[in-house]
Amino acid sequence: MRIEPHSSLAICIDVQERLFHHMDSYISLEMKLVTLTKGLQLFNVPMIISEQYTKGLGETVSALVETFNDYTPMEKSAFSCYDDTAIRSAIEQSDRKTIILYGIESHVCVLQTAIDLRAHNYSVVVVADAVSSRHAADKDFALRRMQHEGVMLASTESLLFEICRYSGTDTFKKLSELVK
Repeated sequence: MRIEPHSSLAICIDVQERLFHHMDSYISLEMKLVTLTKGLQLFNVPMIISEQYTKGLGETVSALVETFNDYTPMEKSAFSCYDDTAIRSAIEQSDRKTIILYGIESHVCVLQTAIDLRAHNYSVVVVADAVSSRHAADKDFALRRMQHEGVMLASTESLLFEICRYSGTDTFKKLSELVK
């Protein structure tokens, strides 16, 4: 399956202040999250930003908020984004069948969202270097489970260059600068 920008929707899951700095390799994760967000916006891929219990876990980390063209988070209490009525409605109304997932935590909210989306016949791509958990083993088990459930895994760069498709364009030049 080829990942195309016109049929894709991205969901940035729960990258929140009070949880983020407890993630495994959070410094490199932050760089991937920012690169991925900026890259997806180069190709006009629409985004949903979820926040789990904002009062307790805080808002999305500021480094990421600054990268969004439109920062309008959707608060949820369900672990799976698809279990939240408003987010599910936004996904369905987008009429996009490929859902790109990134964020935290891999073994809870990302995993449950991916499983639910697959169960409802969406093609799901998890950006493996743009997800994390507090413990590396939890991320590893979650990624294996997602693959078993039919989820495609990609890296930030491979996903962005696949969406780009061609070199020599202005967008390619911007993408090349972004990933350096």
